[in-house]
Amino acid sequence: MATNENNQEQNAIDALDFQLTAAGQRVASNKKIIYWCIAIVVICAAAGAAWYWGYILPTNKNSWKAYNQVEVQAANDSIASAEYAKVADKYGRSDAGNLAALQAALSYYNLKKYDETIKYLKKFSTKEDVMQAHADMLMGDAYVNLKKYDEAIAAYNSALRISSGNEQIAPAILWKQANVYDAQKKYKEALGCFKQIKQAFPNFRFGNGMSVDAYIAREEARIGQK
Repeated sequence: MATNENNQEQNAIDALDFQLTAAGQRVASNKKIIYWCIAIVVICAAAGAAWYWGYILPTNKNSWKAYNQVEVQAANDSIASAEYAKVADKYGRSDAGNLAALQAALSYYNLKKYDETIKYLKKFSTKEDVMQAHADMLMGDAYVNLKKYDEAIAAYNSALRISSGNEQIAPAILWKQANVYDAQKKYKEALGCFKQIKQAFPNFRFGNGMSVDAYIAREEARIGQK
């Protein structure tokens, strides 16, 4: 009996020893995995820091230097458009490159180069609502000059959505939309724009001296003639 008990006890000890050994191996293996993970994180952090200090900061510095050179040297829209475009193309992801895209678009618009205007407006983006709304409105104007009226309406809709009811911008956009609808002979849609101006922006003044009621009456007359 004693022998059997001793054997059982030895087997239990051996089994426990095996479990502890296996557990130790698993812990050692897990440690290796943890060490590798830490090493990867450290390497990625180092690479990120190197990217930031070695590329991002120098790029931003160079992009602003290039942008400011155009600001100083551009004597007219012809020169400005080409030089701002170069900055936008080279440093498009930087703040200076982004702003250069907008400046290029404005210069191209003044030169009546509307395709180029649209190209560089598409490179521009900002979280500043008023500026983005103006950019989208300018894109709508460029499309109007190309007689691409559906694209113009889409651009104006984007500007209107972003402007969030701004009392200076939103009614001007609606007025532009109404003019496009008139060009398409969509008088009901134009009427809707003017009614929206009257309801939401009663203090808006049209640049040509006409009142919103005069515009509404004109559209209603056109609808009656159809």
